[in-house]
Formats: sequence, C-alpha cells, structure tokens
Amino acid sequence: MTADIESVAVLGAGSMGHGIAEVAAIAGYDVVMRDIEEEFVEDGYEQIEWSLGKLAEKGQIDEDPDDVLARVSTTVDLADAVDDADLVIEAAPEDLELKRNIFAEVDAASGDETIMATNTSSLRVGDIAEATDQPEYVCGMHFFNPPVKMDLVEVASGEETDPAVVDAAVAFVESLDKTPIRVRKDIPQFVVNNVLTPYMGEAGFMLDEGDVEIQDVDAAMVFQRGYPMGPFELNDFGGLDIFTHSRDQWDLPVPGSIRSRVEAENLGRKTGKGFYDYEDGNGVDYEPTDGEGIDTLRIEARMINEAARLVGDDVADPEDIDIGMRLGGGLPEGTCRTADKLGLDRVLEKLESLHERTGAERYEPDDYLVELVEAGHTGEKAGRGFYDYSDGGPYHFISHELTDEGVLNVVFDREERLNAFSTDMFDEVRRVLESADEDEVACVVFEGAGERAFSAGADITGFTTAEPTDLAGVDETVQAIYEYPRPTIAKIDGFCLGAGLEITLACDLRYATEGSTLGSPEIDLGLIPGGGGTQRLVRLIGEPRTKEMVYRGMQLSAERAEEWGILNRAVEAEEFEGLIDDVVDDLSNGPQTALEVAKNVIQEGQNASLDTGLTLESQGFGLLATTDDMLEGVAAFNQDREPDFGGE
Repeated sequence: MTADIESVAVLGAGSMGHGIAEVAAIAGYDVVMRDIEEEFVEDGYEQIEWSLGKLAEKGQIDEDPDDVLARVSTTVDLADAVDDADLVIEAAPEDLELKRNIFAEVDAASGDETIMATNTSSLRVGDIAEATDQPEYVCGMHFFNPPVKMDLVEVASGEETDPAVVDAAVAFVESLDKTPIRVRKDIPQFVVNNVLTPYMGEAGFMLDEGDVEIQDVDAAMVFQRGYPMGPFELNDFGGLDIFTHSRDQWDLPVPGSIRSRVEAENLGRKTGKGFYDYEDGNGVDYEPTDGEGIDTLRIEARMINEAARLVGDDVADPEDIDIGMRLGGGLPEGTCRTADKLGLDRVLEKLESLHERTGAERYEPDDYLVELVEAGHTGEKAGRGFYDYSDGGPYHFISHELTDEGVLNVVFDREERLNAFSTDMFDEVRRVLESADEDEVACVVFEGAGERAFSAGADITGFTTAEPTDLAGVDETVQAIYEYPRPTIAKIDGFCLGAGLEITLACDLRYATEGSTLGSPEIDLGLIPGGGGTQRLVRLIGEPRTKEMVYRGMQLSAERAEEWGILNRAVEAEEFEGLIDDVVDDLSNGPQTALEVAKNVIQEGQNASLDTGLTLESQGFGLLATTDDMLEGVAAFNQDREPDFGGE
C-alpha cells in the first residue's frame, strides 16, 4: 500500500470532530469536515474559526488563522467528503451500529487504499471493521478531548489491520505534533481508559460499602497520592452516564453509587449534580485535611493490575502505558512507575486480600503481576519491576543526547505540565550528569520541551506527597549542575519560574527569547525559593532586587531579567537558535582544560577574599601555561589560524 497522507476527511463536526479537523488543518492538511446536517457542520466550522482566533491571540499558531481555516471545507455528503481522502477519521457517537453503517458507506465511496480510522474510545476496532470489505485498512485513532490541547493519540490495531496502516497512522499523528502510543491488540477501551476506569470505579465500590465519605476519598487521592482530581470529582467531570455506558456495553459491573445517580439523572457537572452538588451546594469541597484513613492502595492496586494485564497480554509496553496515563489521564507519573515505587508485592497482597474477602473478579491478580512478584521483580527497591533499575532505570521525564561535538543536550520533557519538576525529574537530571563521560562532554545545554516553558517550577502537587528525604534531591541536583566541570547553558524559551529559575541560576550562561518570563513565585504558595534560589540570586543581582523578587513573587520579562543581570542576553525568537549555536560552537571548540579551570577559579574565587581569589587565579594561570592547548593557542595566533585544541 501507499502510505502517504495528504488529504483528510473527518466525519462528525461535534467537539471531537471539529477539534480533529482543526488540528489537521493547523498541521497543513487539506481537510473536509462532514456531518449529517448543515446546521451541525456550520456550528463545527464556527468553533474552528473561534478556536483559531484564540490560538492566534496567544501566539500558539505560526500562520494567519484565515490561512489555516482556508484548508477546511465542509459538506453533508459523505461520498463527496471521502472521495479523494487519503485518511478518513470517523468521530461519531459511541454506538457500534452507527459506526458500522458509517464505515460501510466510507468503504463503498472511498478509494481502494484509503485508511479508515475510528476515534472510538471504548469499542473494538475489529467489530467496526467487519462492516467493510477492507478491514486491513481500518485502525483506531483515539484523540483525547479537546484535541487541540490534548497531546495524546492512541493508535490501535484491529485483528486484521495491515501493520503498514498502523505505521502510517502513527506517522500522521506525529505530523500533527501529537504523541502516539501503539495499542498492539484489539481490546475495548484501549490503554488509558482500561487503566483509568478502575480509579473511578473502585472509589464507587468503596462508597457502596458505606465505610468512606466522598470528600475523604477525593482528598486522599489528591493530597496524599498526588492525582490531579479525586475519583468522584473525575466521575462528575466526565459524566456518570459515560462511565456507566462504557461499562454496560461490555457487561462489566457498575457501582450502585454510580448507577443510582444515573437513574436519578444526576450525571455530574453537566446536570448540576452528581457526587457533588454544583447548583445548590458547594460543588467540589474536599480539603487537604480530609482523607485520613482512606485505603488508597486499594484503588491504585486495581489500576496497576489492569496495567499488568496490558503488558502481560502484549497490548502495550510499560513505557507507552505510562505516557498514556500522563498525557491522556493527566497523572503526574505513569501507573507502571507508581507500581514500582509502591512495590508489586504490596500490590499483589492487597489484591489477594480483596479477592479473598469479596470473591469479586475485578480483584483477581493478573498472571503477569504474579509472575513478576514470584521472580522477585517487585519494583524499584528490588532493582526490577515493570522497569529494569539495574543501571538507574529509564528516563521518564527528560531526554538527552551527546553529540559528536561533545554537546550534551538535556531536555526537560514534561510538556504536559509545562516541564514542572517532580522529584523523579530532579533525580533524572542528576543521574544524566553523573553518568555522562566528562571526557566526552564539552558543554551542557538545558532546555524545555515545547514552546511554552523552560520549566514552570516544581510540581507542587507531587511535592506534597514526597518524603523529606526525596526533597533533599532537589538541592543535590541543582548543586550538581552548578559544580559540573564543563560549561552549562540555560536555553530559555517561555516560562522559567521557581525550580526552573533555580536551575537557570546554577548554569554558567543564561540566554532567553524576549517573550520569556523569569521569576520566583514561591511566596504565593507560602514558600520561599529552594535549591539555592535565594542565595545564588542575591549574589547575582544584590539584596534589594532579590528581596523584591522573593517578597513579591515577581515575574520578570526576559528584557528586564537581562537588565538586572540574571540573563546574559535576551534576543528575539528568530535570533535565538543562531545565538545558542554560536555560544555552543565557541565552547565545544574551545580549550577544555582552560574552560574547566576558568569555571573553578571564578566560582571558588567569588566566595573568597580578593587575595585568595587572586591566588586561585594565579595558580590556574600557571597550570595552564604548561599545557599543549596553550602551545597550540600561541601557535595558532602566530600563524593567524583557528586553534585546534586537544584538551590537554
């Protein structure tokens, strides 16, 4: 098959359909959006127009919104929509017969090699593909709502899907600047919903037993375990009817506390009442002091058991599950990583206890989980669980690369949270510095993933659940950056706040785009900067300005940060990459020994008396006067050529 995708048809103009059409148009594709009524199509088109205007106002699209909108056409005729499309994405309601009818029509009206994708979140791809004569061209492409903001897309293979079709779908998702995860087997609810549903469901079963309060469960999961929403709050947010429908269609148990509310039409936020009362009550009203005595492991064990089932059945890798739970479920870390921290033996013991007490099938431990525990692979402390920790473990929150020129590029890769730092993320930064061969490194460049943030600070929700020993790793990481023997560069584009600023201050050189923002907002949270955020700042800009920044939680423009001496330079966005390239080129081609000595003398000397500093400088100069690099430098100067330093 030919896998080139140039034109896209989206069937459905509702919230998912028009969102997918907009994302594809932003990425440069010609898109036809179709729905069954002209009114629906017009509403969807107007939503795209409005959204593009908002994105342009915020500087989040590079093109004129009118130019993007010009790539979107509309119709109510399905045959017209799909006739010339290379890819058709169906975004109709979650009704199997409806989707089958649509796919039968698409199959009859489209080309022989048209890829047909369903945006279903709960149905099997193969059950939909049965309606076509070409099931090998049918795949799942589950976008998350709203598609414009959500980064994740689950790409699912049906039982007969051609692997080349899945590869083409993955490449298409990547071209949208989205993150795909592969669902290798055709199962209902794919990855994220399979793991996330127990979070909401198990809380309901706990409520059914009568031993817990709604607010206590939500508070425990948010403030003790770091989840972004409590399970009852999340049920209300998504709609209790949606949860119930997804369970009923596969004959899975639904907690009575949820079903009774659905029967009373108390469906959550959209009806004004669910587990919380949003009209006559206080809405979501749990507090940090709530949640004492809640068995949080019971909920997480159910989620971990589902993750184990997906891995054991070869549906998805732990890495993809964790990416899915972070980007699609909004979790601060992936469920497999959480499991390795908790200890898989604890998880298994909890499941066995619940299964013995209730006999409920949902507590039956998955075979793969049992295999891991019996093999002694019980998690991080044992050196292996879902992940292998023998060499420190995988990098979940940073990416890194050492170039042939000796440039160690470290990217804070937690874009879904504006690259906010968790304790794990601090540990990973320290680990990459410790594991890199210093003899191979000429300089280090730190930057943030995406275009919005270097780092927006520390992930406060995660830090509320951390142990004091975990927090010590913050200072250790920032100090490791400060003491690293090679020059370090902070490459700032976007927000650089809190922990992000502290890392910046620990770097030798600091550059930013003019639209960036730097600051220390910790005081607004009842905190002060950690990680050297007060002490390095006061040495850099003086006491009055440091106190003003810290006391007021000030956020400075990059231009003012340069004026105050925090940045070496702030430049326009179009000049930024060229500036960084010039700096990196100077450092990577410079005399490595001299650069190391210069860094040490400057940093040690500034905290000593002038006499001591001058002595350090003199000693450094004398040391360098005997090196081959010095001789090469002199020779190059005399011969009017560029020096070729060898690092000796």
